[in-house]
Amino acid sequence: MENVVLIILLILALALIVVVLLQRSEGGGLGMGGGGGGGVMSGRSAATALGKLTWFLGISFMVASLAMTIISSNNSSGSSLFDVPPPASDTPAAVPSIPLDGPILPPSENDNAPIVPRLD
Repeated sequence: MENVVLIILLILALALIVVVLLQRSEGGGLGMGGGGGGGVMSGRSAATALGKLTWFLGISFMVASLAMTIISSNNSSGSSLFDVPPPASDTPAAVPSIPLDGPILPPSENDNAPIVPRLD
């Protein structure tokens, strides 16, 4: 069921993108480039077929998203990763010891040897 709703959601998203891109631009993006006062704030409603289809697809997308959320939450196990306590162990983890006299340390101030990796 979750896969069916997911496929419907993807189809609706693609259809909504196509319908929005097919619509005529009314100009005035952020109030620039003209377009006059006949934009979104006017009393004229966009009653075109593409406008109605955009509303329908938008509402359908929201309903499908809500259904997907409800189905996903019902299918979840109901617990979080943070709810599960870590496994108890009787012995602490062994910390590897670092040799302090090996080639890991930087050369001393009196050492004139060049710093070159060795192949030992």
